[in-house]
Amino acid sequence: MARRLLILGSTGSIGRQALDVCERSGEFELVGLSAESSWEPLLEQARAQGVPRIALADADAAARAAEGWTEGQVLAGAEGLVRLVVESGAELVLNALVGSAGLAPTVATLGEGIDLALANKESLVVGGELVMALAEATGARIVPVDSEHTALHQLIAGQPAGAVTGLTITASGGPFRGRTRAELAEVTVEEALAHPTWAMGGKITIDSATLMNKGLEVMEAHHLFGTPYDHIEVVVHPQSLIHGLVKLADGAMLAHMGPPDMRIAISYALHGGESAGLEIEPLDLAAIGRLSFEPVDLDAFPCLRLAREAAAEGGTAPCVLNAANEVAVHAFLQGGLRFLEISEVIERTLDSLGSRPVLDFESLYEADRRARELAGEAVAALR
Repeated sequence: MARRLLILGSTGSIGRQALDVCERSGEFELVGLSAESSWEPLLEQARAQGVPRIALADADAAARAAEGWTEGQVLAGAEGLVRLVVESGAELVLNALVGSAGLAPTVATLGEGIDLALANKESLVVGGELVMALAEATGARIVPVDSEHTALHQLIAGQPAGAVTGLTITASGGPFRGRTRAELAEVTVEEALAHPTWAMGGKITIDSATLMNKGLEVMEAHHLFGTPYDHIEVVVHPQSLIHGLVKLADGAMLAHMGPPDMRIAISYALHGGESAGLEIEPLDLAAIGRLSFEPVDLDAFPCLRLAREAAAEGGTAPCVLNAANEVAVHAFLQGGLRFLEISEVIERTLDSLGSRPVLDFESLYEADRRARELAGEAVAALR
């Protein structure tokens, strides 16, 4: 019987590839789709897939979609996303939303005891301890949708307790690998969006260029696998063919290698952490020839340092870091900040707010709101 699947963020890069995986598989029944504001592409998807309801986070976009689509129900706003999760009857939710907007649907999914394929790493960055506790309480499974965390998930599976002593996350290095801090002073938005390996959305691509995405992935790995932060390493691997490694107690290392194709991670998560058939060309090792690794230059890419510091501090610090980063990246994409000023805005916001204990999800939402306010002020001060 087909598994009932809801895709949040279906018009983005992950969402579109997930639809491709579903169409090729034939093992899923789509019960709903959502987008931020791209209502026209969402309606095209809804008609093609025959889903009964959709949701748009942007209320104006939802109103326009409701005018143009009479075949089903259109839900609006953050509340609409949560309603879509709760009322869709889904057995599996793919959360491919971008940013902290994905937290509430993650909480709703796990709170209902629904299995979660998680591409929204910010859910764990912002609310990791509470999110993991909620999953444990309801018995819902979380399987990551990320090349690095898929790799680690597969490598760790089946290892006895105590065998894995460390994790290594690889980074392509982004479009500015090898550049010094001085050489990054005047880089343009177009240059930052020109990722050498992966085709992703704007925010994620800029996070890759600053290496903030690796900081977020370190936090995600910590929560998913219960690994201490000082046992999680980041190394630059320009070929982007080895996606993750685990260190074993006997000194050996296991590596996960594969093509840089996100459909592999998406399929793995949708199939509950199992490999399923995909028509993807395997690697030609002789043609590849060699693999290389480099240390991260934290002077040129301070966002990774800031993320590690926030992670170590804990409490609301990761939430503040994430919110400030979202504000700064948006400003950079709009031409309101220089590339190196992204990390400056984040550091100013962290210095202003510090960290407070996470008592509940409401304390996270308040930290997020305040961080965005202060980050906006920092952006204005730098203009």
